Formats: sequence, structure tokens, C-alpha cells
Amino acid sequence: MPGSVQKIERYDRMPNATFVNRVMGEFQKITTQEIFPNKKIVLFGLPGAFTPTCSTKQLPAYDEAYDRFKGLGIDEVYCVSVNDGFVMNAWGKDLGIKNVKLLADGNGDFTQAMGMLVRKRHVGFNTRSWRYAIYVINGIVDQAFIEEGYNHDGSDNDPYTVSDPETVINYIETTLR
Repeated sequence: MPGSVQKIERYDRMPNATFVNRVMGEFQKITTQEIFPNKKIVLFGLPGAFTPTCSTKQLPAYDEAYDRFKGLGIDEVYCVSVNDGFVMNAWGKDLGIKNVKLLADGNGDFTQAMGMLVRKRHVGFNTRSWRYAIYVINGIVDQAFIEEGYNHDGSDNDPYTVSDPETVINYIETTLR
């Protein structure tokens, strides 16, 4: 049931999950145990590929900011969405994404474990991710940037105020001072 798990927060360990992506015409599985240990990772979740804010603002902004993240010692930047690998690949290609790694969470297992799965039935999406970003060091959430208004009934304006790359970069910069 969406929302039955507490939302991810600072000092939580990343949940165990497997993503199923499409690479070179084959299904490829990658686990959180491969992504997070011994690394500094920025991961952001969003409601869906080819949707307005996700496509015109969030994913392109993270791709543009990629070198800035790398300059701050971030090993990788990932985008996760409750979409299948075919859709994630087509979306990345359509937007010309060069840097951010796309993770397909087609069944929503990772998003559910993060406590970020929401019902979006009011717009015909079934279950999707709430919008958020997290900064993870060695598998532990150092900081979570979760948009306000988490709900299952559409009583929000799809906020995008704290999960943007500038907010995350500003936070990381303060930790390096």
C-alpha cells in the first residue's frame, strides 16, 4: 500500500532493491548494493518520464549540473522513476541526457521501500514516485530533500522547490566547508 512506509530521512540506510534497466537490447539488473557502498551518490526521484516538470526542469537541470556534482566529489548522479527500462531509455534519448544515470523502478519496489510511492490515479498514473532528492554517503542518507505535501489524492501542485540540483549542491558545499 503506498504511503504505508515512513518516508526516507537523514541517517536511514538505503533499502535493498533491484532495478531492471534495458542496456544494448538486454535486460540488466543492478542492485542498491552495487550502487551505494563506498560512494557518494546523489539520487533523485520523480513522478514520471515524459511528464512536464520532470522533462523540462528536473532531469535536464541535473544533467546540466553533473560536472558540478563531480567537482564536489560525488561519484554518480542517478534518476529513478516508476517506469520501465524501455520508457526510461526513450526518455533519456529524447532529452539528450548524457550524464545522469537513469534507473527503471518499473514495479515501484525501490520507491515503496523509500516510503515515496504515491497514488496518482487522479491523472491516470496509478502509483508513482513523490518528488525528492537524496545525498547518500556509503549507503546512508546524509540528507533528504523531500517536496512538501505528500498525498494520494492530487491535493498538490506537483511541487519542485527543494529537490532541485541547486538546493542539493548548496547543501553539499556547506558540508565541505
